[in-house]
Amino acid sequence: MAVEAIWNDRVIAHSDRTIVLEGNHYFPREDVDPTVLEKSPHTSECPWKGTAHYYTLEVDGERNADAAWYYPQPKPEAEAIRDRIAFWHGVEIAEA
Repeated sequence: MAVEAIWNDRVIAHSDRTIVLEGNHYFPREDVDPTVLEKSPHTSECPWKGTAHYYTLEVDGERNADAAWYYPQPKPEAEAIRDRIAFWHGVEIAEA
């Protein structure tokens, strides 16, 4: 089943290879539109996944701060989500 991440009426990711972890779809990096991603200095810690890094989304001049996250160096238990990006803060995840 393919799913899409949609924000500001634009499909920003499309994949049939997401991994669902804790209710979040993690999209392979190559299935996410890189033109909408702007690195954020924000990070957060998960005790079992490691340090999450964030992107701010920008679509048609609208910004959504820290609305995407990824684990560049996940802990061994979360290795499956390396090089994958998940979304929140109003980003809709829908079947394609």
